[in-house]
Amino acid sequence: MLRCMIVDGSPVVRKVARRLIASDTTVVTTADTGYQTVAACSVEMPDVIILDSSLSDMPAPDIIQQVRALPGGENSKIYLCLPEIDVTKIMRAKRAGAAGYLLKPFNRASITEILPQLPLAG
Repeated sequence: MLRCMIVDGSPVVRKVARRLIASDTTVVTTADTGYQTVAACSVEMPDVIILDSSLSDMPAPDIIQQVRALPGGENSKIYLCLPEIDVTKIMRAKRAGAAGYLLKPFNRASITEILPQLPLAG
């Protein structure tokens, strides 16, 4: 079972992402702050984390570094989620350990690029 965490300050984004990703083979958890993310990852490390680039409580690179420092954190795939291409944010996140990035608004096709085992819904 694949474990995916959606981290975003917007309840709408978390709800849409959950609907796109959740399946019989994928469990989705959510968080709306960096502190919640680190705390949840310390209890159970997700396989994939989709992380909002602009949370109000903590910079994304700090969240990535803290998650990477946790047991199992080096194995989690972390993707920065941005509203537009911001090379500076992307490079800082990659230096902190992000696997890549995803642009908002995302759809099922863009999510499937980072989670290829998800079936495409018609």
